[in-house]
Amino acid sequence: MRIKTLIVDDEPHAIEVIEKYTENFPEIELIGKCNNAIQAFQVLQQNKIDLIFLDIKMPGLLGTDFIRSLKHPPKVIFTTAYQDYALEGFDLSAVDYLLKPIPFDRFLKAIDKVFALFKVNGSQKISIAEKPADQKNDTFLYLRVERKMVKVNVADIYWIESLKDYVKVVLKDKVLISKQKISLLEELLPEEKFMRIHRSFIVSTEKIESYHAYSIELLGMELPIGRNYKTECHKRLKNI
Repeated sequence: MRIKTLIVDDEPHAIEVIEKYTENFPEIELIGKCNNAIQAFQVLQQNKIDLIFLDIKMPGLLGTDFIRSLKHPPKVIFTTAYQDYALEGFDLSAVDYLLKPIPFDRFLKAIDKVFALFKVNGSQKISIAEKPADQKNDTFLYLRVERKMVKVNVADIYWIESLKDYVKVVLKDKVLISKQKISLLEELLPEEKFMRIHRSFIVSTEKIESYHAYSIELLGMELPIGRNYKTECHKRLKNI
C-alpha cells in the first residue's frame, strides 16, 4: 500500500526538509503541502489522507486544535520547535512528536512507527539503502537489516559482496546482510574511496592491504579482480 500523506507547516524550509525526507520512501505518497490549518482542511475534504506531518504553532489555529476539530482525523506526526506541546501531542494519540530541526535518523524512527501501524512489510517494500536527501557529505548511509534501519559509517566498511538479491557488508568487527542490489550501493558510496573490482565485490581503497594482478587482500581475505574490471582497477591501484 501507499500511505497518502499531507505536510502542514507555516515554515517553507520545514516543509522542504520533510518533503525531501519522504522522497526516500516509495511507500509514502505526498498528496499536498499546506501553510495553515484552513488549507489543510480543504485538502482533507477532497482527498483521503492517511498521515499528516503537522506543525503545532501556526498562525490562526494551533495544530493540536486542528486535530481536535476533525471528526475522523488521520494519523498524525507533530513537528514543532517547542517541546512544551509534547504531552498534549501524545494525549491526542499522535504517532510521534518530532522536534525541529529534525535529524534524519529521528525521522526514520517515526516512519518505522507509521509502517508498523499500516502493516507495511519493510523487508519487501522499503528502499533499504539510502542517504538522507539533504545530506551534503559521504560519512554514512543507512541499511535495512531485518526490520531496522542501521546507520553505517562509510569509513568502517571494508568490502561489500553481492549475494544475488542481498549484499554482505563487511566491517572490521561484524558483517551486515541487507536485501539490496550492489549497484545501488555503488552509487551511494563515494567513488574516490571505493572501487568496484568484480561484479560481486566493491572494496574500500583505504583498507587494501596488498594486491597483485588478479586479486586484492583485505582483512586477510583474498578477493578476485574480475576480467572486465582489471584495467580500471590496476589504474586506480597505481595511484593509491
